[in-house]
Order: sequence, then structure tokens, then C-alpha cells
Amino acid sequence: MAGRTVLVTGGTTGIGRATAVGLAAMGARIVLTGRDPTRAHGVAEAVQKEARSGPVEGLGADLSRVQGVRALAEALDQVAPRIDVLVNNAGAVFSRYETTPEGLERTWALNVLAPFLLTEILVARAEGARPARVVNVASSAHRGAHLDLDDPGRSARYRGFSAYGQSKLALLLLTYAQAKRYADRHVRVNALHPGFVASRFGRDNPGGFGVGITIAEALFAISPQRGARTSIYLASAGEVGDATGRYFVRCRPSSSSRLSQDAALGERLWARCERDVAAVGPAPASEDA
Repeated sequence: MAGRTVLVTGGTTGIGRATAVGLAAMGARIVLTGRDPTRAHGVAEAVQKEARSGPVEGLGADLSRVQGVRALAEALDQVAPRIDVLVNNAGAVFSRYETTPEGLERTWALNVLAPFLLTEILVARAEGARPARVVNVASSAHRGAHLDLDDPGRSARYRGFSAYGQSKLALLLLTYAQAKRYADRHVRVNALHPGFVASRFGRDNPGGFGVGITIAEALFAISPQRGARTSIYLASAGEVGDATGRYFVRCRPSSSSRLSQDAALGERLWARCERDVAAVGPAPASEDA
């Protein structure tokens, strides 16, 4: 990975942090993001020390906002204009229905629109600035999920885990659509299930929801280092350099649900994502990540 620059979203904790450490130790230059700029900078320094690597950059970015994604892309122009690998790791589950300042349901905005838009921006950039690999951190939670493109925020019947499962189904549909669209640009796009990881995922939710996740993690979850193995593999391994449009579990190709492979549904989802992003409007010139 020497000489390659990797962007890891949600890199301040859990799977994202472990992915950053693993790839930095292999020689990659790492740029990681977190919602809090101060924390992102601090974690970047810690990752550099742990990996015994070269400089690691930390950028603050609120990826639940379309404008936050656009601002991150602008910040990358100064920090790392060339991104070789994009790891779309940031994601969350929310027990209650909430909307972002832009009027989008938070799960949909963070887990679907953010990786959709960030990948689009980086691939569309001038030669030398597009990623060679895109790694989408999905989940087995997509199995059994359904996609409601008329109400992707599930405002009429919101349930946290249902919204989360739908978002991961959408991310897989986007993975397969991106793999086809970007094939002629030599960009390889794959997705993975990391396992149930002790990553503080969902713990910040109030009441029994957060407590239940905390207990489940203590009893059943694997370490972030184990959870990051497949992300690191897809970002770095030579044997998957030409693989695209695949779903991996434990560093091996696997089959995702039948619905996730519905190409027509994937195209409809793509159009919905474009509409949602366009509805927010362009970023103000003064917007910062």
C-alpha cells in the first residue's frame, strides 16, 4: 500500500479506526473522518503512533448532511487531491425518527446518501483524483429488508433496525450499480459484512435500545480488529484488484439477498438518491468540512 492514499469515513472508532491502523501499518497514507474535528485530529495522531506509520490526516465532517459531504470533498482538494481507495465505513442506527437540518431522515442520509455522493464526487474528478477501489461496509442486516423508495425515511412507520436494514440493502444495490457504471473508469467497487462488532455501534441511543445493544456487544460481538479484516483485505489485497460488484464475508465472496441484486430496483434507487441530493442544492462557497 506504499504510495497509496486511503480515505476512511467514520475512522475515529470501531471498525473504521481499526481499518485505518491496519492500512497505515501496510504503508498507506490515511485520511480519516469523524464528526468532531478535534477528535478526528486526535485519533489520527493515535493511529499514526499505533501503526508506526507516516502522517495520518484527520478531518471533521458531518456526513449526515449532503453539504457536509460536499465540504469534505472540497477539503480533500487541499489535503489529499488523489484518493486511491475509498472506504465508506461511516454508518449508524437510530432508535427514533429524526431528520437532519436538510430535512432528510438521518439513517438514509448517513448510510445511503453519504457514500453515494462521496463516491460520485471522487470518481467524477479529474484524472489522478479518482479512487481505484471503493469499499462499502454493508451488513447482513440487509437480508429480509425491503426498500420503500416512496418513503425511504420510513416516516409513516419508523423502526430503527428496519430503517438500518433498509439502508444496508440500499448500499448493496448501489454497490452493484456503481460497479457497472464505473467499470470503464477502472474503479472497482465491492461491499462486505464485517460481522457483529464491539464498536460502540448504536450505544448512544436512549433507553432500552442503547442498553440492549451494549449488552449484546458484551456477550456476542467480535473485536474491531477482526471486524476490519475484510475491509482491509478489499482495500489492499492484490488478488481482488480486479474484483468488482461483489459481496464479501470473512474475506471470501458470498451471495447477498436476491432483492439486493435487482438491477432495475438499483436504477430506481440511483434516481432517488440523485433527487434527494439535488433537492438540497449546491454547497455555499464558505462551507467547511
